[in-house]
Amino acid sequence: MRRRVVITGIGLVTPLGADIETVWRRLLAGESGIDYITLFDASNFPTKISAEVRDWDLSDVGENPEDWKYQGRHTRFAVGAAKKAVADSGIEDAKIDPTRFGIYTGSGEGQQDFDRFTQMMVAGLSGGDTLDLARFTKVGLESLHPTTELEQEPNMPAGHLASLFGTQGPNINCLTACAASSQAIGEAAEIIRRSEADVMLAGGTHTMIHPFGVTGFNLLTALSTHNDEPQKASRPFDRNRDGFVLGEGAGMVVLESLEQAAARGANIYGEICGFGSTADAFRITDTHPEGRGAISCIKMALADAKANFDEVDYINAHGTSTIVNDKVETLAIKQVFGERAYKIPVSSTKSMIGHLIAAAGASEVIFCLLAIRDNVLPPTTNYETLDPDCDLDYVPNVCREATCNTVLTNSFGFGGQNITLLLKQFTG
Repeated sequence: MRRRVVITGIGLVTPLGADIETVWRRLLAGESGIDYITLFDASNFPTKISAEVRDWDLSDVGENPEDWKYQGRHTRFAVGAAKKAVADSGIEDAKIDPTRFGIYTGSGEGQQDFDRFTQMMVAGLSGGDTLDLARFTKVGLESLHPTTELEQEPNMPAGHLASLFGTQGPNINCLTACAASSQAIGEAAEIIRRSEADVMLAGGTHTMIHPFGVTGFNLLTALSTHNDEPQKASRPFDRNRDGFVLGEGAGMVVLESLEQAAARGANIYGEICGFGSTADAFRITDTHPEGRGAISCIKMALADAKANFDEVDYINAHGTSTIVNDKVETLAIKQVFGERAYKIPVSSTKSMIGHLIAAAGASEVIFCLLAIRDNVLPPTTNYETLDPDCDLDYVPNVCREATCNTVLTNSFGFGGQNITLLLKQFTG
């Protein structure tokens, strides 16, 4: 018999703040964390805007920022969100067997040092148009820091978290683009279901707000270039949408078996009841135009939860604000739910915090749990013009009080990876 899995701790570091209640209040108010890029000079880029984490460091969670100066922003974000989630859960006081406590992250790569790479290229090309590899390497060996280079590996946040909390159970990282942290949470729940661990700290962390990241997405024409009004640039499902806005941050949750959580009297935010995971097997940068991967993923999560179509009260959409994603996600929801799709509120919180890439799904899981807790649905901001291909109820611009016992959250990543999680209010 598979075990039931509940969430007992949540933590965030986002462009709207790092305190759960503050972030939630600002989301419900429709506030935006999007503004002009300050992490590097983006004046010559087609996209000059992003959703940065500002005015935050690890002193917020009792860590000395100097101790983490060689670790990347993604690791620092992960530590901040994880310490908040673990403290919120009270799990450190529960005397958990460390071999039954694991980590599963959906973490992106570390932040590359563009300035030093530029110095290496200048040195390598100083003798002419052909790269002098010896000069390039010499400058690299003299200027690059070994720890900083090591910290670029996407598994490093998970390793740091294991050391921080003394967890000796499964330690895993996946990097499936925008679906990564939702996949991490879903697979962490499966580990507990199979009784391979009793507790899992799961979620994601990422930043791609650097010259390489912005260049790459600009080349793919995936980013909004609505630079004149940064707060209005991310406009999921709106007819005038022109791409997503890069965000950064981390979201972490503590998962436990229901038996253990109940035995220690833990506060339970909700239960993970359904997990769907599929691949489009189509094209790296596009979802399948008929939504086949998304459709089967949503159906899989519903079947895993043994939930009926009419049970779903709210869908937190992947909702990136790109032409293709929003159209196909809408199509998939209609294909799965039929006429009832028009009665299910759907919203995209990316309209306010941008797209956190690998960390997006975990932050959205937390927003779903808060919607369940408070029976309030976050809005899709900047929704002004109807797109005939996107004709569902997107909770436009203003949050809404509504019964919210069962929610779906979708995460669809570059490469065709699809994840859907079904969360329910815990009722015993």
